[in-house]
Amino acid sequence: MKRSSDRILTTHVGSLVRPPEVVQITQGRPLGKSFNEDERATLSRNVGQAVQMQADVGMDIPSDGEYSKSSFSSYANDRLAGFENRSGERGLGGSFRGRDRKRFADAYEEIEGDPGAGSSGGVVCSGPITYKGQPFVEEDLARFKAAMQGLDFSEAFVPAVGPATIELQRRNEYYKSQEEYLFAIADAMKTEYKLIVDSGFVLQIDDPRIMTEYDGTDPAPSAEDYRKFAALRIEALNHALAGLPEDRVRYHVCWGSWHGPHTTDIPLEDIAEVILQVHAGAFSVEAANPRHEHEYHVWERIKFPEGKIIIPGVIAHTTNHVEHPDLVKERILRYAKIVGRENVIAGVDCGFAQNAPIHRVHPSIMWEKFRMLSEGARRATKELWD
Repeated sequence: MKRSSDRILTTHVGSLVRPPEVVQITQGRPLGKSFNEDERATLSRNVGQAVQMQADVGMDIPSDGEYSKSSFSSYANDRLAGFENRSGERGLGGSFRGRDRKRFADAYEEIEGDPGAGSSGGVVCSGPITYKGQPFVEEDLARFKAAMQGLDFSEAFVPAVGPATIELQRRNEYYKSQEEYLFAIADAMKTEYKLIVDSGFVLQIDDPRIMTEYDGTDPAPSAEDYRKFAALRIEALNHALAGLPEDRVRYHVCWGSWHGPHTTDIPLEDIAEVILQVHAGAFSVEAANPRHEHEYHVWERIKFPEGKIIIPGVIAHTTNHVEHPDLVKERILRYAKIVGRENVIAGVDCGFAQNAPIHRVHPSIMWEKFRMLSEGARRATKELWD
């Protein structure tokens, strides 16, 4: 994994706002259905444009925008056998309605509209889980490699959803226990993780439910109880990552991408030491939004592991305001002061389109935010090295 050895590198979380024609071909697809030739051509053209735009705005470590995926997590429905779609049934017997949404119910009705926001549809586990997604992964990786031809990036990454997020978004009707169900998912996802690393890309594990399940538990659990809950899920993830070099894996967590008050988020300090148990070389965490920006102080009290990289979000997906590059610089400098400049890569709080139809900001604003990310990194580099 590349480090900021002579300048601050830049990256993001993976999901980019999709063009309308990409959204159209990824929505409403039956589970496991392959793209046809016209759809593949559409994806290839758009991924090529997205990768070129990342080069143009100064991104050092790009993704393919997750253009082929219906969402950062539901794409797993295509790749795992043992799940089925139950029409009209929510994935967990009801939508994800955390304590924050209950407290601000009227506000969320205006913000989100659909009270089913956060659910995983009607997908449930009804049989033994195995991996069947090799063709989908190989097609994505080949498309991304083709798009990168002739462009000068430090490296590139491919996101994949973590076992805990898959588990907690889909009800189990087959396995005898939740733990057995969780580890069955981890065993299956090993294949996808290894395919990504073996292809030469950095693997990013997306695992927001490690954080957001705290909001979804009512009444709120104690910090100690929640750490135990999260530790089991980290154990399952490490089981899935076994044998992969840590320096080819990075781990992304967030408090959920939705726009809302977030008053019931778990404090980073309560969960940070559990997260750091992941066998990864880098950790991507929200650091720019107004609910969590102050938490860089956590790393003054909890020692960040030697040799690991932190990827703080220094621009936010939660606002249409475009960050000033001097603010981006200041956010980078905070982390460089605590963990060392070579251990910081400048990132983004979360993806800009976790589900294909979602636009957290307009695409023109997204690209301008990336430009300011790059400019802020240049200004931080000048101060840290010159």
